Amino acid sequence: NFLQKVSLAGSGAAPRLRISPTNPNLKMKMTENQVKTLYFNKKGKRAMLNICVLDAATLGEDLDLSPLSRVGQVKVFATTAPEEVAERLVDCDIVLINKIKLGAHNLKWATRLKLICVAATGYDNIDVDYCRTHGIGVANVVGYSTDNVAQLTAAMALSLITHLPAYNRMTADGSYTRGGVANCLTPAYHEIAGKTWGIAGYGNIGRAVGKIASALGCRVLAYKRTPVEGVECVDLETLCRESDILSIHLPLSDATRGILDADHIALLKPESIVINVARGAVTDEAALAEALESGRIGGLGVDVYSTEPFGEDHPFYRLRDRDNICLTPHMAWGSIEARRRCLSEIILNMEAFLRGERRNRLD
Repeated sequence: NFLQKVSLAGSGAAPRLRISPTNPNLKMKMTENQVKTLYFNKKGKRAMLNICVLDAATLGEDLDLSPLSRVGQVKVFATTAPEEVAERLVDCDIVLINKIKLGAHNLKWATRLKLICVAATGYDNIDVDYCRTHGIGVANVVGYSTDNVAQLTAAMALSLITHLPAYNRMTADGSYTRGGVANCLTPAYHEIAGKTWGIAGYGNIGRAVGKIASALGCRVLAYKRTPVEGVECVDLETLCRESDILSIHLPLSDATRGILDADHIALLKPESIVINVARGAVTDEAALAEALESGRIGGLGVDVYSTEPFGEDHPFYRLRDRDNICLTPHMAWGSIEARRRCLSEIILNMEAFLRGERRNRLD
């Protein structure tokens, strides 16, 4: 039940220290910038660490998690209710999460916990400041789903501007067969070439979407806090006023929460299409729903929500069957290729941590 922590600082080796996994004091005295750490059992071999996966269902039932066993003993939970988190972390050295919220309310009991690995790029569900103060490492994964999210963004834009659901239904319900007319052209649809595609958030995903938009013949505008070369950067108000398609790729932070509010939505063109594949809370969801219902925007594509899954009281729920809305269940990031890449990166993050290296660290 004890681990020996061997600290190698500079060229001289510190004394071997034996600590109880229930005593975090030693862990809290050291930072990885100062020391490199390896964990060993009493015989000098690396201890088999306890790894806990708290919400495996969000990673897909077809993802093989067995590669995690090369790092430690793995316990997998398909889901974990908020009131179950603290108990499941008690004997955990490394935890892998996707959407679980972690902070002082459930981490204070996790005295063995050394590393949190989030299976995502975003980490707004983790209190990183608490982890930093209490010696818990936090690592995310970047770049693994860029092409996936850009792909869904483009698919939503093309579907909505072409009214594909309406045209597909004409053949699916037999109305095309019964109609006796060779061509059905209502509702009228538009060419995407020549349209203005505004991108809010011009990081990796935003740039990938920009390349697609350019290839489709669109003029590309970008909203970015620090303007960059290679794209026309404008303020958010201009982006809303001039965009025929507006796609959102902003991380959620205090600065971006609710950034696409009712005032900005009011600036949009009447036939504009809005796509949010970032975080639900960066928009005013109720204002977007009202704009769609009232015809002040032409289409809406959303893969992310302020509450996931959203309930029947969510403003989008009553709109879910409309032809000019495309709602997907937060799946943009999750092709099988991307999820395998994500898991591989997580394992590399774990192994780097055990070697005393910082890789994709947030703390």
